Amino acid sequence: MTVMEQRGAYRPTPPPAWQPRTDPAPLLPDALPYRVLGTEAAAQVDPGLLRRLYAELVRGRRYNTQATALTKQGRLAVYPSSTGQEACEVAAALVLEDRDWLFPSYRDTLAAVARGLDPVQALTLLRGDWHTGYDPREHRIAPLCTPLATQLPHAVGLAHAARLKGDDVVALALVGDGGTSEGDFHEALNFAAVWQAPVVFLVQNNGFAISVPLAKQTAAPSLAHKAVGYGMPGRLVDGNDAAAVHQVLGEAIAHARAGGGPTLVEAVTYRIDAHTNADDATRYRGDAEVETWRGHDPIALLEHELTERGLLDDEAIRAAREDAETMAADLRERMNQDPVLDPMDLFAHVYAQPTTQLLEQETQLRAELDAEADGPHHHGPEGAGR
Repeated sequence: MTVMEQRGAYRPTPPPAWQPRTDPAPLLPDALPYRVLGTEAAAQVDPGLLRRLYAELVRGRRYNTQATALTKQGRLAVYPSSTGQEACEVAAALVLEDRDWLFPSYRDTLAAVARGLDPVQALTLLRGDWHTGYDPREHRIAPLCTPLATQLPHAVGLAHAARLKGDDVVALALVGDGGTSEGDFHEALNFAAVWQAPVVFLVQNNGFAISVPLAKQTAAPSLAHKAVGYGMPGRLVDGNDAAAVHQVLGEAIAHARAGGGPTLVEAVTYRIDAHTNADDATRYRGDAEVETWRGHDPIALLEHELTERGLLDDEAIRAAREDAETMAADLRERMNQDPVLDPMDLFAHVYAQPTTQLLEQETQLRAELDAEADGPHHHGPEGAGR
């Protein structure tokens, strides 16, 4: 008998008083991703919500293509496109109340824009300009997070603090499938469940962590199944079905707001574009796979549902596209303007109380800029600010 067989043969009897803390059955996700579009459930969805989702999806697709073009023009340093994932992004933005908080990852600029953030401000970090580019408190949008999954513990902390203060606030944290392989993901879920924090985790499973497919990241039946290990419900949803994502997130947020604790939602979607403009996706996936997912496009799915039910006509489709083009033209024009940057902004908003070292560096840089401005090669009042 092998060591493993010996271990397998050992079945200790649990103590008489032992019982599971939580029945795991209600926490388990459905076997298949939940869908609304194309099912009887679609008739129960508010037509006004469906039309709004559609308009935002069209606008979001145009935002993605315009931002990608700006990288090719040198106006953005990098852009992680969310083309193909717009349903997740838009639903996440529209499901929140004004008082709630959104915690995005680096790929979630569209979610921030759909929540009302100025498109140019949303791209400030990716442009290489200073700090976040917007006031997180004003918009209730945490800084776009480039390190993987570090925004998740922050979301839990904010949600837990809000509950302690008696504030009626829910935090919605977005992360990719690659982020679920990070320690911050596990720590955030564990703390959230233990504290019963009003936070919802949305995993956008787009198939790849850069070039690493999901099968090489986890052997779990789904990412939503990971929820049960932490004692929270897991939901599995079709991430290209905007109505389904909105409904599942809405139920999770209502559950959290009512004191029910966190939920982990996995949205199964696909990243149509490369990881970023610096990535060559053809090295790790084939065109046939991408084309298959194009056949499950979130805009086409919703447009078909709306037109079949007589809720969307050619004029409305044209109006949505024209609105998207207006947004893209404005974004283009404003991004083509060189920003006026002040080097002294390097020292702003770093610490609430600047450290001694930071004050010394600030004084040194100011002296150097003043000396340059007074020097013989100074070419005008803007020289010190470039």
